[in-house]
Amino acid sequence: MKLGNETLVSQFLLEGLTDTEELRPLLFAIFLLVYIVAVVGNLGIVSFIVMDSRLHTPMYFFLANLSLLDTAYISNTVPQVLVHLLVPVQTMPYHACPTQIFFLHFLAPWECFLLTAMAYDRYAAICQPLHYLVLMGQRTRTRQASISCLLALANALTHTILASLLKFCGPCLITHFCELPPLIKLSCSSTQANELALFFFNFVVALAPCAMVVISYIHVVAAILRICSAEGRRKAFSTCGAPITMVCVFYITSVLCYILPSSAYSGLQDRVLSVLYVVLTPMLNPIVYSMRNKEVKRALFKALGKESAS
Repeated sequence: MKLGNETLVSQFLLEGLTDTEELRPLLFAIFLLVYIVAVVGNLGIVSFIVMDSRLHTPMYFFLANLSLLDTAYISNTVPQVLVHLLVPVQTMPYHACPTQIFFLHFLAPWECFLLTAMAYDRYAAICQPLHYLVLMGQRTRTRQASISCLLALANALTHTILASLLKFCGPCLITHFCELPPLIKLSCSSTQANELALFFFNFVVALAPCAMVVISYIHVVAAILRICSAEGRRKAFSTCGAPITMVCVFYITSVLCYILPSSAYSGLQDRVLSVLYVVLTPMLNPIVYSMRNKEVKRALFKALGKESAS
């Protein structure tokens, strides 16, 4: 496509994960295994929660939503990476890029809000146990999930519409999938609106929820430390271990990918970190909750025909 004397791109050329042909089969096998583990594990957790009535509680309501979300999140990028590891020329049509941006900026913020809701759930369970059923009733948690979805949708639509208005004259080389910050750098049109939207939604989507998560878990830890019984403290910590672990993984990878300047990394490091951001949390979610949660273990053993996880 042409505009005046400028040639507009109709597709993007992807850098790919590696320039070494011999490494592609190995990387394909690794990413395929990771993808299978993430999808089977997350859908397995959803199945256990649906089938076991003892898991029909607010905490597992959010966990089921988180697992479904992680399945969609990793499916937005990894299948494309797998395909591009098999082909010599790695390209993405222009119209496919805004689509991928939409799902990235819809699913990641929604996960951030769900992690915040899970942190509040743990705060209510440990710090306000007598009012827990009122604070986290079905109406409340459904409202929390719905508001999280709407905020994430607003974020995704804003970024996608603004990205679709950008013009690209070349070069058209991006990373192994379509992300907004690298795309803005390639644009030959004004990107002021995109940068303002990123700044605003980074506060709404990242900083505010992060502050709420930190405050919630500070109160939780303080309440646990006031428990006189060592056994009581151990049980309380066991219910918070998995959520805290996943929050740490999510925010650490987010900081490394989006908050620290990209100039701090080499090209290879930048590629690896962006992959970790979209792969690590969905893959670890079923592993962490299976290993650190007795109720999920019990549901797994029940599905396997055993009475307990002992």
